Amino acid sequence: MHFFEAIRLALDTIRVQKLKSFFTMLGVCIGVMFLITVVSIVNGMGKYMEDQLVGKLIALNSFELRNRPNITIGDVSRAQWLEYNRRPRIIEADVQPVVDALPPDAYWAMYSNSGLSVESSFSKPRRADATAIDGQYFEIKKLDVTEGRRFSLDELANGKSVVILGPDLVKRLFPTVDPIDRQVKLGGKMYTVIGVGESLGSAFGMSFDNYIYAPFRSPVHRLMNKEAHAIDGIIVQVPTAEALIDAEERVREVMRGRHQLHGWQKDNFTLETSDTALEFWNKIKKYLELAGVALPAIGLVVGAIVIMNIMLVAVAERTHEIGIRKALGAKRRDIMIQFLIEATTLSTLGAALGIALGAGLAQVIRLTTPMPTYVAPWSIAVGVMIGAGVGIISGVYPASRASLLDPVAALRQE
Repeated sequence: MHFFEAIRLALDTIRVQKLKSFFTMLGVCIGVMFLITVVSIVNGMGKYMEDQLVGKLIALNSFELRNRPNITIGDVSRAQWLEYNRRPRIIEADVQPVVDALPPDAYWAMYSNSGLSVESSFSKPRRADATAIDGQYFEIKKLDVTEGRRFSLDELANGKSVVILGPDLVKRLFPTVDPIDRQVKLGGKMYTVIGVGESLGSAFGMSFDNYIYAPFRSPVHRLMNKEAHAIDGIIVQVPTAEALIDAEERVREVMRGRHQLHGWQKDNFTLETSDTALEFWNKIKKYLELAGVALPAIGLVVGAIVIMNIMLVAVAERTHEIGIRKALGAKRRDIMIQFLIEATTLSTLGAALGIALGAGLAQVIRLTTPMPTYVAPWSIAVGVMIGAGVGIISGVYPASRASLLDPVAALRQE
């Protein structure tokens, strides 16, 4: 029997026995549906972490030199926190040696960051995320202004009292007027607003647009670090991912020398990339994906048992048909292929329906809840393969029984 002829016969049988076929497909459909849904949630969370959270904090092909990680996902032991607290701070004097060690096409920026109170004559004081910057910070972060302008080289070099505000903060400080060239007060000193920055979006319901940027050498940086000359970090960006490792090693060598570390001593600073920030999440993600495949497998086992039982019933009901086919010259292989393909077609159709329902359910979850979802192409391929595999495995025994029927005995069966 030709393969496509066997599929046509299987589809004819499904069309004639609609209710039985529906319940046959149901177990596989539910198992694959939950597989697609769970995996899409895990993948959606992964993309959300990479693109929306870490992706907004750590620029492409870049790393940050800090005395401790800026992003910690998961529990940090008490011993690790104590070790972080013993580390020396990154200081302004570290910047130039680091910059001198970088390749010519690298970008760099230094910054300090803290939550500060800011006010204007048009509003009460507001809490904002303030960052004092120098170098090519805006170029690295791909950040521009929607109104006004960015800092000039003179303003950065001489620490002029000027600021750029985020869109959320503008709405609070200047609800009814244009903020450009108006004054805000930070730490008791007045600063002129020269620009309104682009929106950085949000993550997990937390807006990134409540920000202030000021030149590092302006008075604001004294409000951010108690230790004199301390900074929060140095950002380095290179053109390609391949150049990132080399740049990291150059900076590591400089800092180990400045901190007078021996070869056997561990780094007492952090070079943080998006990969290191997501290291813990990536471990959790693997377990979640494994659970997302393993748990629906229970439903698939039930579906396989249902298919096998129904196919056994089908063999008993169609004994006379099998006898006629054998009498007309059908070989054992032809009978076995027919029932195998019928079982596989049933389970594959169930898997296809499960994929459609799973993708739809994932979309509903994304639209109606804060939980992000992303249907991974590999999960669709796995769903189809599982459907076909369940059909083959559950159909082998019934097909084998059908192929072994004696044609004379089968013809006597009514």
